[in-house]
Amino acid sequence: MMGPAHSLSGAMAWLVVGAGAAYAEHPMPWPVLLAGALICAGAALAPDLDHKSATISRAFGPFSKILAGIIDKIAEAVYNSTRAKGERRRTSGHRTLTHTWLWALALGAGFSAAAVAWGRWAVLATLFVHLVLAVEGLLWRMARVSSDVLVWLLGATSAWLIADFLDQPGNGSTWLFPDKPYLWIGLPIALGAIVHTIGDALTISGCPVLWPLPIAGKRWYPVGTPQFMRFRAGAPVENKVLMPLFMVIGAASAVGATVMTF
Repeated sequence: MMGPAHSLSGAMAWLVVGAGAAYAEHPMPWPVLLAGALICAGAALAPDLDHKSATISRAFGPFSKILAGIIDKIAEAVYNSTRAKGERRRTSGHRTLTHTWLWALALGAGFSAAAVAWGRWAVLATLFVHLVLAVEGLLWRMARVSSDVLVWLLGATSAWLIADFLDQPGNGSTWLFPDKPYLWIGLPIALGAIVHTIGDALTISGCPVLWPLPIAGKRWYPVGTPQFMRFRAGAPVENKVLMPLFMVIGAASAVGATVMTF
């Protein structure tokens, strides 16, 4: 999938979780619903940090490009050192380590631990990074023709405002974990990465989401739908079927989450 579809599916996924939480009588305060949807939209681009040309690799200028190169080499090394006998050697790490559910869970746990350990500043950094990515993903074409600095300023000011709302009593800093403020913040990050891999599993190449579990004699088995159901990234089915579907499901879930809250 392309960036806009990934981000939209991430936002949709968190809104669905919000509706489910409300139905289970543990509703999200609206700042958590909003912040989580934006974080999840940004995190749904994160697995592509193993590719130098991806949206996330360009989002933060030279820093993200350098980081993408490092992640690519790490992913390549992990793949080549753990591949099964019948799997070919690779010279790129794209769609390997960062496209696994183990990586997604580790990423979410890392951000949650940082938020608990360092409080507001870690939360601000987490919001800033993922809000910038959400803008890059959801407003893909408009973000590309704008200045990076303007996108960063939008991300920074939005992060500060959202954090202020979350910090107010009852607004969500302790949602789900009353004794651990912001422990929940890793959930939309892990979910966004997982949704990304599911989206890629719908495409022709599939996605090795279950690494390191061996499947059919492979460690990096490309899990996916049946071949006749797969499509190329950016194909009409993605833009004309899946993205409108994500918007409808997301909107219905947002209404459900807020209505059941009140």
